[in-house]
Amino acid sequence: MDKLKAVLEKLAQIFHIRHRILQQGLAECLGTLVLVTFGCGSVAQMLLSRGSHGRFLSVNLAFGVATTLGILISGQVSGGHLNPTVTFALCLLGRVPWRKFPVYFLFQTLGAFLGAGIIFGMYSDALWAYGQGTLSVEGTNATAGIFATYPSPHLSLLNGFFDQVIGTAALIVCILAIVDPHNTSVPAGLEAFTVGLVVLVIGLSMGFNSGYAVNPARDLGPRLFTALAGWGSGVFTVKCYWFFVPLFAPFLGAVVGVVIYQLMVGYNVEGEARIQGRREEEGSLLSTTTINEEA
Repeated sequence: MDKLKAVLEKLAQIFHIRHRILQQGLAECLGTLVLVTFGCGSVAQMLLSRGSHGRFLSVNLAFGVATTLGILISGQVSGGHLNPTVTFALCLLGRVPWRKFPVYFLFQTLGAFLGAGIIFGMYSDALWAYGQGTLSVEGTNATAGIFATYPSPHLSLLNGFFDQVIGTAALIVCILAIVDPHNTSVPAGLEAFTVGLVVLVIGLSMGFNSGYAVNPARDLGPRLFTALAGWGSGVFTVKCYWFFVPLFAPFLGAVVGVVIYQLMVGYNVEGEARIQGRREEEGSLLSTTTINEEA
């Protein structure tokens, strides 16, 4: 037993990564992998079983819980962003240095890519059976939508762009409120569960048009995987190059979300906190002066 413990300690020392940003990147990779594995896995189960093993509600529940689990896994190391628009929003506010943004984006996309690979391997036989020997992007037997988001037939590019901007703005507003120390605080340890509920309610209210990607890494990683795994370049060219929408619109949504929250709530609660802090400081100084005079 002692020898085993010594070996495990030696392995821990060997594999301990001391580069802080690399630690954080790997944590984001694993957290996003968990998000995509459970989330896209629920879509695969629903579609490939033709509805016998899942419904729209179960998919949204899976993504909400998967978000919570991903944050719990990576949060202590990297903050548990799992989404480059979250990192982008925090960079805009000066809470995260900009040098971390490309690192987080890269590892989040890598995690999503690997998560898609896991689901592909798990449901490989079912995918081929459902597609009748083909991997299709469009049509009655299309399966590319298991991994990345695609627009409903009624959706135009413009409406889809607006959809992603609004969905991401809603996500960012809620997350900023959750992590704002000057706002109504969420009990310590429950932030991940609260963010999971936010993802759940966005899915339940905004998922009809195109599957509410609101996360460029979650969409791009699996889309790259499907392009390499057999679906081909159609995953990028379909619907007038739809992939640009979930890749770029969420970043605009993040800007909108930051502006809305800061102007309507953030700057106000921060200002009140500063005023309260000055009052307490003045009161403390006055009390100290009074005590000195009495002495």
